[in-house]
Amino acid sequence: MADQKPGKPRKLRTSVKGPLMFSAFWAVLAFVAVLVFASGGSARAPRFDLAFTGAGIAFIVTLVIAAMLSMSYKENAEHLGKGSGINLSSSKNASHGLGSRGQDRPSGPPEAPDADSQGPGNP
Repeated sequence: MADQKPGKPRKLRTSVKGPLMFSAFWAVLAFVAVLVFASGGSARAPRFDLAFTGAGIAFIVTLVIAAMLSMSYKENAEHLGKGSGINLSSSKNASHGLGSRGQDRPSGPPEAPDADSQGPGNP
């Protein structure tokens, strides 16, 4: 927000309009859902009191969640986007940990343990 220029519109991330529209959408959806399902059918009167209560709760909860998420947003540092990252190209002597042997190790059967060592099979 420190880099905001006077007279220019804010980004949607720092604006108040985005979270308000998001919360209003869920409030309208909750209003319609509660109005339809709380009346219990077309023979009964619609329950506007419950619908407004559900819409208010949905609006407040989603607005608080959106505000908390927007406050916790932080841009990545510039140095994190630089560099080559993980080198996925195959190199001459690199083993990628997939059970394959690199060229720096001889291929062949694995070495047997020393017969002199004390193990569970050797008394």
